[in-house]
Amino acid sequence: MTVSSSLFVASRYLLGRGKEGGRYLRGAALGIALSLVPIVVTLTVADGMIRGITDRYLELGTGHLQVYGRLAASDVAGQAETAAGVPSVIGAWPERQGLGIAVSSAGKAGATVRAVSPAFLSDPGTRRFLRVVEGEAAFSAPDDALVGEELARKIGARVGEKARLLSSRNSADGRAVPRLSTFTVRGIISSGYRELDSLWFMIPWEAGLRSLGADSSRSFLTVKIADPYGGAAEAASALESVLGDDYSAYTWEELQSSQYASYRSTRRLLLLVMALVVLVAAVNVSSATSMLVVERRRDIAVLKGFGASPAGTTGIFVSGALMAGLAGSILGIAAGLAVAYNVNALITGAEGLLGAFARLGSFLSGSPSANAPRLLDPAYYLERIPVIVDGRALVAIGSLTVVCSAVAAWIPARRAGKLVPGEIFRKY
Repeated sequence: MTVSSSLFVASRYLLGRGKEGGRYLRGAALGIALSLVPIVVTLTVADGMIRGITDRYLELGTGHLQVYGRLAASDVAGQAETAAGVPSVIGAWPERQGLGIAVSSAGKAGATVRAVSPAFLSDPGTRRFLRVVEGEAAFSAPDDALVGEELARKIGARVGEKARLLSSRNSADGRAVPRLSTFTVRGIISSGYRELDSLWFMIPWEAGLRSLGADSSRSFLTVKIADPYGGAAEAASALESVLGDDYSAYTWEELQSSQYASYRSTRRLLLLVMALVVLVAAVNVSSATSMLVVERRRDIAVLKGFGASPAGTTGIFVSGALMAGLAGSILGIAAGLAVAYNVNALITGAEGLLGAFARLGSFLSGSPSANAPRLLDPAYYLERIPVIVDGRALVAIGSLTVVCSAVAAWIPARRAGKLVPGEIFRKY
């Protein structure tokens, strides 16, 4: 029996009418498709979430690299032009970071003070992810400040109003001396990821030198390169060679290694759980093949009576399982991608529906209206999930599903190959 004949008979079983046994394989294919939808959505959304958060840290937080020196802050800043001349480096700016207390007329809260260069704010990567909620993301005066959206909400800061910053500097005898600086809120900003920007209080670089003491802050160069995901290590070596032994360069992976390792392990765990669901669906092909063998025993007897070999008969049912796995994989991946590409709209719609039910419940009970429910708390997730499709991973998932389907069908298919035609004819 040729391969083409086995495939023809298998396709008849899969695509034929219900009474021909096709309902078993079609049901198995549908089960595989339904199990693949969540794994595709999980993979796509997790990749998009991780990449979106990482991009924001790279462009707005740590930069692609950071350069530290065992010199004064002014000396570190003076090396920005030298660092910008290194091949693959597209920008280098001085930054000083420290802690303080932001005070406004309506409240006060702890803040992460970032003294940055105006050129950093005009960088294309910065502007791509920095969303201006109110005002503008620029310094037009030495006492301007940009406040993170969450921090502005806590202290009641508004554009055009004054906000004070309480920081500390060490005196000559080593005692901490409080320093109160007044700034004008030029803009309220957001990165789209609250965990990154919730405490931001950005001021000009020169203002940071005055407001933040050297002993209570750190100064460094923020460096961006053309390929942060592929060339960071090489760029770090080049920077250290050019700047000399007094400077050390650290890549973004080194600066946030524990956080990115946590993202990767969480992704793997999610995929493992989803993969178990797919394996269960693939094993369901075994029971579908067993039922098909039982129902088509007379067909098997006829095929063997006309000279079909045991291997050829086994091949028919293995081919049917392969086709069911392939059809289920294609359908499941397509449906999963459709859901993933519309995940933001689906989440918004679900939150709106839950909010409507919450308002209806509050109205019927006479209690105050509850806050609108959020499926993804913006304190821990991106405000909008980007969609990242890993084509190689999807192909691997689909291939594994097809192989598992064939392996699961092997035992009942072998039983079909061992059936004796004479016994079947006597029985029927």
